[in-house]
Amino acid sequence: MFESSTSSKSSAFQLCFRSLRSGSDFAFPCDAEGHVDLDQMSERTRNNYFYARAMMGRELAYPAVEAACLH
Repeated sequence: MFESSTSSKSSAFQLCFRSLRSGSDFAFPCDAEGHVDLDQMSERTRNNYFYARAMMGRELAYPAVEAACLH
């Protein structure tokens, strides 16, 4: 299950943090190099991003840049 974070501008890539257990995965809009725009994130999304970064190697795998699903 992904907790997807949306942005006002469309992004072709997302930075994905996969759960190491059976918890939630996180995905954040980013550029091709994995850079996220913190200024475009809501406060909740920004907090989730900081949580995901803090939990790398503990609860979440190190992130990977993936193509975003465009609807």
